[in-house]
Amino acid sequence: MIDKTLAHHVIQLTPGRRAWLNALDLSGPTHWMYGLLEVDVTVAKQFIAGHKANSGEAFSFTGFLVHCLARAVEENKEVQAYLKGRKQIIMFDDVNVGMMIEHKDGEKTALMGHIIQGANRKTYRQIHEEIRSAQSNPAPSNRGMPNWFRSAMLIPWPLSKLIKALMGWATRHDPTIRISASGTVFITAVGMFGKGHSGWGIATTPHSLGLVVGSMAWKPAVVEGRIEPREILNLTVLFDHDVVDGAPATRFVRRLVELIESGYGLEEAEAR
Repeated sequence: MIDKTLAHHVIQLTPGRRAWLNALDLSGPTHWMYGLLEVDVTVAKQFIAGHKANSGEAFSFTGFLVHCLARAVEENKEVQAYLKGRKQIIMFDDVNVGMMIEHKDGEKTALMGHIIQGANRKTYRQIHEEIRSAQSNPAPSNRGMPNWFRSAMLIPWPLSKLIKALMGWATRHDPTIRISASGTVFITAVGMFGKGHSGWGIATTPHSLGLVVGSMAWKPAVVEGRIEPREILNLTVLFDHDVVDGAPATRFVRRLVELIESGYGLEEAEAR
């Protein structure tokens, strides 16, 4: 028998959380290919720490990863392709990076969606300032979702089940609907849950390409024949295997790692 006298309390889901739960139910890629990477971010982290010590400005590390992601996709556009029905593939020109930003509203915090439009055409400084602006400005009432999409995701049950089925069908036949609401690729950071420990994250997404930023930890690594302590980032890359084959995925990952480990774009941002 269920004991209903156990101490508990009930919290109402916010409209933003309800819309997000329904959005995750929309049909996305079904055949995933994962890459679990260890990336040396010592150069980038030291540069960001040095810049803060000298100027007081805290560069966004997530913004740096967005900049590298956009550059790597720009050079390998096939990784952000989407199926259109069963006979066509759409390959987008711009790299629009979807992400979630934690926004503070007094003592409370709330997540809001944000898309960095045309990230492949922006400098790291521009991406960094856009993220900081989104974090500091008042959160929009739609929490970063297009108004039509948010309204559709908040329709009460049982109509919500029908709406999600229709939306899933529509986005499979016209991926631009999905892209306009969430970007061509996505990045999410879960590393704050495992600081100092090694760990990767696996996420659910309707995108054909995503990055899950895991934890960072100091590890011994071989650098030019010497063993040195290096700061290593655990990074998960997700590909939709329906549209992305192993060879282009490998080329993309190789280029992405090169950009991250070299500190791509950071010096130009400091020398503005």
